[in-house]
Amino acid sequence: MEKSPHHHHPHLPSLHGSMLLLLALLAPLARAQYEHMGYPPGYPEPEQEMYSAPHIPADTPRIQLRLAGDKRKHNEGRVEVFYSGEWGTVCDDDFSIHNAQVVCRELGYLEAMSWSPSAKYGKGEGRVWFDNVHCSGKESTLALCASNGIGVSDCKHSEDVGVICSDKRIPGFKFINTLPNHVENLNIQVEDVRIRAILSSYRKRIPVTEGYVEVKDGGKWKQICNADWNPQNSRVICGMFGFPGERKYNARVYKMFARRRKPSYWDYSVNCTGNEAHLSSCHLGQGDMAEGKDNGTCTGGLPVVVSCVPGRAFAPTPQSGFRKAFRQEQPLVRLRGGAIVGEGRVEVLKGGEWGTICDDHWSLLASSVVCRELGFGTAKESLSGGRLGQGMGPVHMNEVQCSGFEKSITECLFDKESLGCSHEEDAAVRCNVPAMGFQEQLRLRGGRNPFEGRVEVLVERNGSLVWGTVCSEGWGTMEAMVTCRQLGLGFASSAFQETWYWPGDVSADRVAMSGVRCSGTEMTLSHCLHHGAHLACPKGGGPKPAPDLVLNPQVVEQTTYMEDRPMFMLQCAYEEDCLASSSRESPATAIRRLLRFSSQIHNNGQSDFRPKAGRHSWVWHECHRHYHSMEVFTHYDLFSLNGTKVAEGHKASFCLEDSECDEGIDKRYECANFGEQGITVGCWDTYRHDIDCQWVDISDIKPGDYIFQVVINPNYEVPESDYSNNIMKCRCRYDGNRVWMYSCHNGKEPQYIYFKSLQNNSVILRVKGLIPLVPNHVIA
Repeated sequence: MEKSPHHHHPHLPSLHGSMLLLLALLAPLARAQYEHMGYPPGYPEPEQEMYSAPHIPADTPRIQLRLAGDKRKHNEGRVEVFYSGEWGTVCDDDFSIHNAQVVCRELGYLEAMSWSPSAKYGKGEGRVWFDNVHCSGKESTLALCASNGIGVSDCKHSEDVGVICSDKRIPGFKFINTLPNHVENLNIQVEDVRIRAILSSYRKRIPVTEGYVEVKDGGKWKQICNADWNPQNSRVICGMFGFPGERKYNARVYKMFARRRKPSYWDYSVNCTGNEAHLSSCHLGQGDMAEGKDNGTCTGGLPVVVSCVPGRAFAPTPQSGFRKAFRQEQPLVRLRGGAIVGEGRVEVLKGGEWGTICDDHWSLLASSVVCRELGFGTAKESLSGGRLGQGMGPVHMNEVQCSGFEKSITECLFDKESLGCSHEEDAAVRCNVPAMGFQEQLRLRGGRNPFEGRVEVLVERNGSLVWGTVCSEGWGTMEAMVTCRQLGLGFASSAFQETWYWPGDVSADRVAMSGVRCSGTEMTLSHCLHHGAHLACPKGGGPKPAPDLVLNPQVVEQTTYMEDRPMFMLQCAYEEDCLASSSRESPATAIRRLLRFSSQIHNNGQSDFRPKAGRHSWVWHECHRHYHSMEVFTHYDLFSLNGTKVAEGHKASFCLEDSECDEGIDKRYECANFGEQGITVGCWDTYRHDIDCQWVDISDIKPGDYIFQVVINPNYEVPESDYSNNIMKCRCRYDGNRVWMYSCHNGKEPQYIYFKSLQNNSVILRVKGLIPLVPNHVIA
């Protein structure tokens, strides 16, 4: 079906060379995801609240808190209370995020992120000191919150509550020991950590890979004495900042530097195993580890220096001129379904087939092995329960157990059977990635909220950095997706080319970037193909995750067959242009040969797949007696082995509905009676082999071997979290009487061919075959 051209309103202002994005937020604190990495040179750090000791009434019970149990990181765990000479726990009855806020701030963290009931971090011991706790969130200690009374509880340890606090500590926080007989030394707190580039050659590079390790103490940055420093400590620091490993450095240069400027040392020494996710999780103390170190001095020693090895995608570059697109480093493992670089569902390749990992015993340790394997740092979060979407195919690994030093997750011990594991238990990760400063080179202006607006980029012009707009010519969903990723805002919801109604910054009205074409994997717009210094621009909100459609390849293999039908039985299909062009000359009694199959299209994403068009613009098809909500939804094509298209079919317009759903999920969409159309998360839309247009017309092809290809949502009309799995390819054999489909698989990358354009002598990058996975790219 022909798409109608876009008509401009005659009374509206002409299109300025810019565009607007409506962005979807993946997590409620999306902007905070890079905060722990610090800021690039030249950007002021945000003002921080400084700690002041709270006033606690004299009659308040004196308690002490700690996080314990089967912890994944230093800032989470089972809440334990020390009272009356004994450690105990807190019951999850009536617990709330306000209670968690009080606990986290009492422990010196900026805020609570979440809390967990039912002994998620293991069962504690001793008394359950607090039950039915009710806090407003502003109390200075848990002991001031309303409860049944300290020690009054009917709970078992299977109800022990846990909390997850922010990574950031309250600046200047000092633990005040109110108990003379407390069990542990809880006074050593890490406010913040950074790698500070010292040598001029490293100060100009992004990301910062080498320099002093500095700890913020009482709001001031201090160095660490290297007297007892070991390579395991360096490994932990590098992992925190997004680097998979550490390397040697030129100590002589730093020795000279330390002589010129007297360091200010932190009072504590560090001893890590190498597998900690954060410096705070290492053993911090004085004792025998800090011989020769007394009250902020480092006799005979020097400040600790680390030099980290970045993954290939993050090789240091000067401030301007990022050129590399993101590439996976390890072909055995990949991340899918994540909104930004460094996060996603973990998939492993085994026997030529991609599959997932079951979340039984899935840990931060195993997640860190995956992250390092892919060229990132340690994992900042280990996710279970299909949190970043459900995969397809087999579950390859279960009950994964790693030492933390494996080069690949495939080297860890695991159960190969995966009995009882479904894709609802798919494991995922969020990795620490280097601070590249990308989000500082892009901004949104003029939108109704922080997640939408005109895109403005920071570019170098005549030796200075200036803000400008991006030409809207060719701007689409793929470019919008990269912009959202660069800003740390999750998936794109919509991409707009007309922006007159939301003006940006007047000083940034000039077009600064044009010809932008993204494949969708880039970390920043500057990684996408775009025009260089010679610009060419002819035309001078709310939070929402994304769907992810995947075709089930096994169903195609199992349902393929051939059928001969006369033209008089194909009238509806002919009207919808579902037959080969030669059918136009065929008489009513002529036979057409059809390659038929079923399509089962799953929504494995995190939100429902809805058509872009509203109900008012859906088209009624009299023949098939239903409304079509999308003009182009799927392409079915047959190619020769050299990539030439020899036959095609398509479901040009689709009636989207839930045919079946996973257990426990209700159908929401049904085409009948002008019903709402879409595909619910966890459901699939099945187009049976025996319905019109569910075929490829092969009347004109000769017997032989072919490649069969299906592409879903080929024009990226609806934003998805992962476009790489929208294509499916099979080998197809046709002997003139029968047809076979085999080796069907998702995600086959296209082949690229280069040729020179006659216009402007530019190089054109096109995708071999009719349907590209990425738009055509122009390289100036």
